[in-house]
Amino acid sequence: MTGLVKAIIGAQYPSKEAFDENRSGFETLKKYISDADKDVQPPHWELASVTDKRGYYNIVVLSYWPSNETFDHWKDESGFNTWWESLNPEDTEHGCGFFLEVLTPTLDRFETVFSNNEVPEGAANMREKISGEMAEHAYWGSMRDRLALAQIDNLEGKKWITSPMESDLPTSNEQDDAKKKRIKVEPKHNLCIIRSGQDWSATLPSERDLYLSTMHPVLITGMTFLRDHGAEVGCYSMSLMDVLDPSTYESNQERTFGLGYFDDIANLEYWSKSHQTHIDIFGGFLKYAKKLDNVLSLRLFHEIFVLERGMQRFEYVGCHGETGMLNSLRG
Repeated sequence: MTGLVKAIIGAQYPSKEAFDENRSGFETLKKYISDADKDVQPPHWELASVTDKRGYYNIVVLSYWPSNETFDHWKDESGFNTWWESLNPEDTEHGCGFFLEVLTPTLDRFETVFSNNEVPEGAANMREKISGEMAEHAYWGSMRDRLALAQIDNLEGKKWITSPMESDLPTSNEQDDAKKKRIKVEPKHNLCIIRSGQDWSATLPSERDLYLSTMHPVLITGMTFLRDHGAEVGCYSMSLMDVLDPSTYESNQERTFGLGYFDDIANLEYWSKSHQTHIDIFGGFLKYAKKLDNVLSLRLFHEIFVLERGMQRFEYVGCHGETGMLNSLRG
């Protein structure tokens, strides 16, 4: 492989109750993945959901393809492209908005790392093999060291500077105006995206209790800071999502992940190394591991993407103005 495609295709409902009452919008979207012919289906896909800071329920299909060509083939052959282009933001039939976020890095702009080499996550479901332990881990700067292009490029992006004036932020009415529109967000140079996951489904009861009482609360605090105040550290958007059962849509998988969009990798590094919310996560994990004598059944992973402008597409149809990369239009 020389590249890959990660597509985040979602529906946004006013509430979880609204989704339960009328799932037709998301069901239609999902069928383009699940009912596609086997020769064009993505090699891996899964469902996840989050209730955002405005109380909207967002449910997504995360899908992976091994190349732009296979992704484009699916869009055409499944009929998804025709359906997507026909969506009208003022159509109330489905009771929801829709969004499409597509990441197409070359592999020198992508890295993924795991605490467990037996259970693949995300793009690693397309792997042929996996490495042994890496030396480039567990020190500040190791994320950058694992990115091939970072050896010859600083991967500097354009910093997101928001105005400190409350009057300059969009009002609720302005945010709701976005729900009447189809909006394509201008790509950002060296945009940095992280998907960082936690899986405690295979933990023993004692470790599960320890994780839920110590690690998960500080994780929620950190993700909530980035969601609500991320502009302070160059974060456009953060969602702590629950992985869903694909048949029942229930979040009973004991798996979550944070999906965050940063203006560049330096600000992701800054938050990781310097902000108290991540220091609490990192310090808490060291204490957690020590209590378990470093024998953990908790599974952790992340994916990092650093994208040129031509490697990203963000499009929103009938979504509120604080959805995903629509935040980048503020300030």
